[in-house]
Amino acid sequence: MIELIQDTLIDTAKMLPFLFVACLLVEYAEHRADGRLVRLLSRGGSVGFAVGAGLGLVPQCGFSAMAADLYSGHVISLGTLLAVFLATSDEAVLIFLSNPSALPLLGKLLIIKFCVALIVGFVVDYLLRGRLVHSGLMREKEPIECPCTHEEGEESVFKAALLHTAQLLFWILLFSLLIHAGMEYFGSDLLSQWITSSQFWQPALAALVGLIPNCAASVLLAQLYLAGSITFASLTAGLCSAAGIGLVVLFKTNKSKKKSLAILAILYLASLAAGLVIGLLGF
Repeated sequence: MIELIQDTLIDTAKMLPFLFVACLLVEYAEHRADGRLVRLLSRGGSVGFAVGAGLGLVPQCGFSAMAADLYSGHVISLGTLLAVFLATSDEAVLIFLSNPSALPLLGKLLIIKFCVALIVGFVVDYLLRGRLVHSGLMREKEPIECPCTHEEGEESVFKAALLHTAQLLFWILLFSLLIHAGMEYFGSDLLSQWITSSQFWQPALAALVGLIPNCAASVLLAQLYLAGSITFASLTAGLCSAAGIGLVVLFKTNKSKKKSLAILAILYLASLAAGLVIGLLGF
């Protein structure tokens, strides 16, 4: 149990700088709603999803947590958020880097995930924007909105960012500890058997496992692939949906749980579609 707590604290500490920066940006943007910083962060209506896709490739789940917090504060678009989530691979990248023979595979995987993130981000922000606005999932103009309460005034920005970070850390620690305990005592072997039981359903099952908001899910998927237990298509589906702790932050900070569930559904379906296409193409 002590080792579980230590692992949880270490994982959370890794994302702390990213989380604080996100909170600070949201607070500053909320205070400077007409400034250049806001226009920069909200990508001026152009290529935020491309920047998000690139950031997501970095093996650090702190970026997904940061993106979720910025989205909840209406600083980045839905397409940018999904691009970060889809590109994120968390520690699976490190697993492949530790296996020299898997380096060509890693390069192909990252290129595919980047392309998937770009396509989905572009489609959501541009091609489907009208429908999403009509359905209420997006708004025509997103006002900067801080996800926490604080006193007004420039002097409160830093203090409010610290408070915001502390609030998120509490929930991240709680969920991470529960998931770590579940994976340790019940989940790893059970999930392995579940995914590998049917090759036909593998991409769908792998994408579900990827939604587990913890790096253990992406590590499990990488290990199963290296062991020859799942296909590359299933690996792609699972790692596209593996947004890590960003999902916990999204559900904690986004006021509309209905929208958060819709985003979760889009993430899952996009990941499944990517896996099925890869399978059909015979990669």
